[in-house]
Amino acid sequence: MSRKYKRYDPNQTYLLPQNPKEWLPEGHLALFIQNVVTNFLDLSPIFDHYERSGMGAPPYHPAMMTEVLFYGYCVSVRSSRRMAKAIEDDVAFRVLAAGNIPDFRTISDFRKIHIDALKPLFVQVVLLCEQAGLVTLGTVSIDGTKVKANASLSRNRTYKTLCKKTDQLEEEIERMLKEGIEIDEEEDRLYGPDKRGDELPEGFRMRKEQLERLRKAKEELEEEMRKEAEAQEKKIEARKEKEAELGRKLRGRKPNAPPTAPDEKAKRNTTDVDSRIMKTRTSHVQGYNAQAAVDVESQVIVAADVTQDCNDLHQGEPMLRACEENLGRMPERGLMDAGYWFDEFVLRMQDKVDLYVATNKDWKQRKAMRERPPPRGRIPKSATLKERMERKLLTKNGWEMYKKRAPSSEPVFGQIKDGRGLDSFLLRGTRKVNGEWNLMTMTHNLLKLWRSNSLPRLAAAGCPNG
Repeated sequence: MSRKYKRYDPNQTYLLPQNPKEWLPEGHLALFIQNVVTNFLDLSPIFDHYERSGMGAPPYHPAMMTEVLFYGYCVSVRSSRRMAKAIEDDVAFRVLAAGNIPDFRTISDFRKIHIDALKPLFVQVVLLCEQAGLVTLGTVSIDGTKVKANASLSRNRTYKTLCKKTDQLEEEIERMLKEGIEIDEEEDRLYGPDKRGDELPEGFRMRKEQLERLRKAKEELEEEMRKEAEAQEKKIEARKEKEAELGRKLRGRKPNAPPTAPDEKAKRNTTDVDSRIMKTRTSHVQGYNAQAAVDVESQVIVAADVTQDCNDLHQGEPMLRACEENLGRMPERGLMDAGYWFDEFVLRMQDKVDLYVATNKDWKQRKAMRERPPPRGRIPKSATLKERMERKLLTKNGWEMYKKRAPSSEPVFGQIKDGRGLDSFLLRGTRKVNGEWNLMTMTHNLLKLWRSNSLPRLAAAGCPNG
């Protein structure tokens, strides 16, 4: 006797329409994202953009597009082409799109056009985490990670090469325009004036875009040289004033003369001019320095930023102030590695935040310091700022506090870059890259909020989404 199976008919037509939300289990991430965007986030800046744009074909609903974008970043689908395909193939994406099928260009343009308008949503999500009890801002760990740019190391060019290639492209474009005019005139003579007259020669647009990137890279190096020259002139002037005040020549080497031209070996990338060559623990990457301030207790990112600086030296204070701007108050304690040690920063912020900043990058010396017994007695009056911080970290309480730094911030970067595969930027330029880092860190927080199952206990924010 043949086995009986449950009824299966691929051609069966549904007699009554189903609610698409029933296709997903209760508590699914896509439904959570939809709930947050619809009921808790303020999308009015995006709606205002379409209100100002006037007539034309109706755009896709901003809430739907935002939900698709957020969910894509949460599940490691960032490419606009992959998102467009997922809307056709993936049940969760189809539920969020609710019957709409935007193509990849529409998704890509939405992200680019609204990258600035999406940035304030990061703060709104952090505030939701605070309402849910995930953020206390007692202790934050600040750290940075190098993220690859949408550019290759091989596309770096020296100033000398940039000048040479710029001149070559300008001559080539001029020649192409001249040849195009001659061809038009000859075709008009042979076939009559049947062209509009404004066609560009083949390959002209690509070369013009390349020339614009080369010019921008060249101008950045020249601007960098001008700033360096101004700083050097100030040093020379300050030395002259000091010598005039003392009535004698100062000892020591005189400041070098201000540069008059960029160093011929100075480099810029011709694909993403704003990106920089960044040193990592194992190699060099063409990328950006992405910063995050992490709440130690919950691993929620309370502040995020992207900088072109290759080190973390000047990032401590801006990140602490970003915490204050986002949540209205400074954290009680701040943990940072030795890359953030900067005397002026510590002096300015030590009265506002209880700082625990490593003072030495050499791991052997750090290990030797930890093996020393905890300090006893009063702090010597002659102790320098760095010596005072070293003494603070050697105390039992100081070391117990500093040990929380690595287990809180480094796993966050691991979750973003390795766990979700967000190890490189898709967009180019500091402004867009900063917006994309906000998307990466904001969706990290959304995943924390989703897993905590705290959202149902929150009161709706009362920000209607159109």
